Amino acid sequence: MFNLFGIARKAVYRLAGIIALFGLAACDANFSPSALLPTKGTVQVALLVPYGSAAPGDASLARSLENAARLAAADLGGQTVEITVYPTAGLASQAAAATDKAIADGAQIILGPLRSDASNASAVAARDDGVNVLSFSNNAAIAGGNLYVLGNTFDNISNRLMRYAAATGRNRLVVVHPNNTVGEIAKASITRAASRSNVSLVGDGSFEFTNEGIVAAIPKIANSVNSTGATGLMLTSDSAGALPLLAQLLPEQGVSPDVTKFMGLARWDVPPQNLNLPGLQGGWFALPDPSLTAQFNGRYQSRYGNAPHPLAGLAYDGIAAIGALANDERALSAGNLTQRSGFAGVNGVFRFTPGGTIERALAVAQVTNSQVQIIDPAPRTFGAGGS
Repeated sequence: MFNLFGIARKAVYRLAGIIALFGLAACDANFSPSALLPTKGTVQVALLVPYGSAAPGDASLARSLENAARLAAADLGGQTVEITVYPTAGLASQAAAATDKAIADGAQIILGPLRSDASNASAVAARDDGVNVLSFSNNAAIAGGNLYVLGNTFDNISNRLMRYAAATGRNRLVVVHPNNTVGEIAKASITRAASRSNVSLVGDGSFEFTNEGIVAAIPKIANSVNSTGATGLMLTSDSAGALPLLAQLLPEQGVSPDVTKFMGLARWDVPPQNLNLPGLQGGWFALPDPSLTAQFNGRYQSRYGNAPHPLAGLAYDGIAAIGALANDERALSAGNLTQRSGFAGVNGVFRFTPGGTIERALAVAQVTNSQVQIIDPAPRTFGAGGS
């Protein structure tokens, strides 16, 4: 574990910066990377992962991220990237200290950290050195400046589903979401995507995030669907939230999945038993190309003897993007990271936006007889106007 007081270089500035600029600094529009020269030789990558964290599961997740990053480095061949691991203990202060140490050690880019607070702290620490941060977070609110998020965002999923809904005539939707912060962020992403896709949101099926609150809201949601002539029902919840109750109780209340298409912002195949829920039969959700994911999972298991964590592919993708630029002797600059053609990852093609968020090519899946059926494959390349 690093000693904060042992890293004297700009330590006082870093602490003040994190306190004063947390949540804002990473979005500083005036950020300008200083390392604009072409990348030559071996790229020094600092991998920030939550080794030392007290949170359950963080140690195995950190190991899975490291393994995936090293698998990607091996696939690049030669001496394209050199990965040095820096533990963060899952803490923002430790992430900032690790970033300072990594840059002092010669790191040219930061891969990680995992969570949004640590990622923002790392970006603050790296900003004045002109070093970019590729975070494993999916929180679009922290993106911008020198901070890019690798995690699949609500906006990316919403855009994919709204475009498909519009193309298939399911253009009158009721959004069902909990009355909490995550629910409001999810609803906002659907609202933005709907406005870009000529989809009308005709009802708001909000509920209090308790078992009693969900049950009490079911008649109201059913009435909203029936009274508005909605052709689709957009559910923001996952299996750890309200999804199982909603998928069971809404059909019992008369909302027929055969008439009103159920759609999900979350992965319905995690865990697989979700696929047996009655309300999800015939419903749609988005996911990366399953064939590519299966290939990565198989290769990872063959090399390391166990299955990767679901987030492990993010580390592989980060190294793949860095390696692609390094192989072409291109700088790790904002302009190159946001190239419109994007990069090839283990879950499909992806690209960073100028605002620091990510666009990932996703497939649309339908639940058919409790099985996942791909009904609209993930694009393999990005067109001029998007995926």
